[in-house]
Amino acid sequence: MRKYIVPGCSFILLILVSFQSRTHAQETSQQSAYYTVDDFKSVKKIDTHVHIYTEDASLIRQAAADNFHLIDINGYLFPGAPSIEEQQALAVQHLGDFRAHMDYITTISVKNFDEDTWQEETIQYLKNSFAQGAVGVKVWKNIGMELKDKNGEVVMIDNPKFDPVLDFIADNGITLFSHQGEPKDCWLPLEEMTLHKGYYSRNPMYHMYKHPEYPTYEEQINARDHMVEKHPDLKIVSVHLASLEWSVDEISKRLDKYPNLAVDVAARMSSLQYQAMTDPKKVHNFFLKYQDRILYGSDITINKNSRDSTAVMQNAHKRWTSDWRFFVTDEEMTVSGFEGKFNGLKLPRTVVDKIYKKNVERWVSRLAKND
Repeated sequence: MRKYIVPGCSFILLILVSFQSRTHAQETSQQSAYYTVDDFKSVKKIDTHVHIYTEDASLIRQAAADNFHLIDINGYLFPGAPSIEEQQALAVQHLGDFRAHMDYITTISVKNFDEDTWQEETIQYLKNSFAQGAVGVKVWKNIGMELKDKNGEVVMIDNPKFDPVLDFIADNGITLFSHQGEPKDCWLPLEEMTLHKGYYSRNPMYHMYKHPEYPTYEEQINARDHMVEKHPDLKIVSVHLASLEWSVDEISKRLDKYPNLAVDVAARMSSLQYQAMTDPKKVHNFFLKYQDRILYGSDITINKNSRDSTAVMQNAHKRWTSDWRFFVTDEEMTVSGFEGKFNGLKLPRTVVDKIYKKNVERWVSRLAKND
């Protein structure tokens, strides 16, 4: 019996196999362009914004388990917090025990701001901090929201008395982490707040709606912007989305205007997610456009009053994995900060790598490389 070969069958089969191969390759390439939830622990990450005010190292241990390198920030903070000297001593202690898993950022005191020796003493404190391994300097919201001069006037961050100190920081190649101002909600009554009612109900001393004697929200932002403009050679990370958390458009304006400015997302993820609920494309495009200027941070804080170590570790892991899911997937999500559903941004892995690691390594030049 003769076998007949239909003309063109082999050619068609070859085309089909080739098409399937290309399709499979494209699918594989597309998958490799994005991370998944399961990639969380395998990717090296840096949390640029935590506070460790205790000898308890459980947060550092959880970070190591989740492939995070931590940057512990000394901050002025509220009554009851350790002094900045105690904070630095704790940071140096942890640095000695966990050098592969953390760095720290020092801060400055404004206790004797009116004294003629304040600038010299502050610079000497910073010299000592840098010698002990500090990779950055934090200035806190007490400048603009608490500090007053001898005449009773509120001192803002663009006050000329800060200039020699900021110049010293810039001359040493150190990055300034600036927390000036607060969320815009801070100037509203509690019942009108969008996201931050819990914090200000617990901390009425920083609820500026109750303190009209202090500068307005706009004055806080303008003073910070003026400081950035005055020091173009100083690398500045304006934390908490530059206190412009309510609008990625407003953040964009500053990033466009000041090339020495970056932002971190610490404690403001819910603000991004709230905007993503109504305009996800805008938030997604914001991260694409400014992918070199955004740093990941959580603002996780552990102190002597924190719950047991197991709870600290569980809560940190939950926060970190939830944030990761928002960045790497387009899954529908909810969070405790507000009612409503939103989808993750599903950013390309190249962008995620920058937000979680490469950007902070570029903006904080003294940071130990963790490759």
